[in-house]
Amino acid sequence: MGTHTTRARPAASANSRTTVAHSASLARTHALGRALGAALEPGDVILLVGDLGAGKTALAQGIGAGLGVRAVINSPTFTILKEYAGRLPLYHFDLYRIESPDELYTLGFDEYFVGDGVCVVEWAERGEPTSPDAPLPWPVSYLRIELRAEELERRTLTATSAGPRGAALRAILARASAEDH
Repeated sequence: MGTHTTRARPAASANSRTTVAHSASLARTHALGRALGAALEPGDVILLVGDLGAGKTALAQGIGAGLGVRAVINSPTFTILKEYAGRLPLYHFDLYRIESPDELYTLGFDEYFVGDGVCVVEWAERGEPTSPDAPLPWPVSYLRIELRAEELERRTLTATSAGPRGAALRAILARASAEDH
């Protein structure tokens, strides 16, 4: 079982920035993910939020490609976690089926968030306590990307970050998005 480490929620401040990226195709969503994946380091956490069909798994597939994962990456909805070998281990979570954020600790998943690999968490909002005073299960640095489907393949990705590493990853996403224009 995991160790329940308490991490305070980051305060909303002037340091909090948002990056908005657009993808007009599945290939572009993969390319944005590849750019992130190529830059990831041990302990990085990417949180993905969005409705069904918003593109969370497509972005996770791109991240895996950027990490050199050769296996087919699909959503771990029924297993909650799938592990992939690449340049770094990729721990791909899908929290859609969890009943309570406490399950992350009960199942020991919190240990992955501070491990030697990279964590990509789909349905991340389901792992977060509803009380604003409760601690988040994520480490102090992370990148959070909310995906929204605009049309058949067009997506809007709104990225926010916490901590210095999260900010660096958000900047990488912004550069990758700008390359398309």
